Amino acid sequence: MQRFAKGLCLTLALVSVAGCGMFQRGGAQQPVNTRSADEIMDQEVYGEAGAPTSTIWDIFKPRSDEKVGSVNRYIWNAALETLDFLPIESVDPFTGVITTGYGTPPGGGRAYRATIYVSDPALDARSLNVALMTRSGPVSTATTRAIEDAILTRARQLRDRDSRF
Repeated sequence: MQRFAKGLCLTLALVSVAGCGMFQRGGAQQPVNTRSADEIMDQEVYGEAGAPTSTIWDIFKPRSDEKVGSVNRYIWNAALETLDFLPIESVDPFTGVITTGYGTPPGGGRAYRATIYVSDPALDARSLNVALMTRSGPVSTATTRAIEDAILTRARQLRDRDSRF
């Protein structure tokens, strides 16, 4: 029995050491030829335009891409006001995404969660995309449409209020 135990221990030791490369077959490993990091950045990331060049004085020049990263402030504020019963989880005004947690509307019994995407600086229905869900799954299209209409109506009210002054 002792001989069997010694043999088993020796076998286990050899198997565990075999994974370390102690009994490795073959010759030396061949290096893999890859491109340099600068070459990869120039070709894959920047493309034909090349790497962007800038100086400290560029901050004083007018930007040609004024609309990049901007969202309609009326839709943004209207979405926050309309869905104020939902707890805010994350807000990113540069991409236009508002993510909320579960919350119950006043007088309602079902908890909702929403993700609002404001994609354009124009006050237009195409600029707003709302995704609503309950704990049991997505809500009906009519409910989502009603929330979008309420947000757009409130956005128009905010714009009209600002234009009076």
